[in-house]
Amino acid sequence: MDAVPDDPAGVPLAGAPAGAGPDLGALLKRSARGDEAAFAELYDATAARVHGLVVRVVRDRAQSDEVTQEVFLEVWRQASRYDATRGSALAWLMTIAHRKAVDRVRSAEAASRRDVVYEETNRSVPHDETAEAATASLEAARVRAALASLTDVQREAIELAYFGGYTHTEVAALLDLPVGTAKTRIRDGLIRLRDSIGVGT
Repeated sequence: MDAVPDDPAGVPLAGAPAGAGPDLGALLKRSARGDEAAFAELYDATAARVHGLVVRVVRDRAQSDEVTQEVFLEVWRQASRYDATRGSALAWLMTIAHRKAVDRVRSAEAASRRDVVYEETNRSVPHDETAEAATASLEAARVRAALASLTDVQREAIELAYFGGYTHTEVAALLDLPVGTAKTRIRDGLIRLRDSIGVGT
């Protein structure tokens, strides 16, 4: 697919919630063949939910608009990779949205850490502040390592529930899962996190 349709961010971020009518899987297949009308319909049907998820993760309106644009550009480019046997079209799209949003948060955090490091290395820091910063850095590293120890499905559920602020029911809807399955993934993920972070304490 050589051409990309008009910038999705130029379309108002208000659309009917997905599931109100159009077959999202069929729209994805048509988009994969370069059908811009199908892509526009897909956007209209899902933009509000995608943007809502991104806002809850990124928590910045301007950046959320940018991330939403990135999500739909990615969907346009990768539509051919959607596999209906592995889940619903909405779950596939929302997974892309969540990952893009988390990437933006991590990028912003990395930039903030660089600023902090620069400031810290260019001024005299009392010993007790240095020790406190070192401890916080070690704790953050342990949490990141613990998250990395989770399975992909556990980490995705945990990030939606605790970083995205979604309820168990909302997590289940976003991931196209039964509520009980979503709760199990979150619970098992929390148990693994607790065990991993507790090692050596």
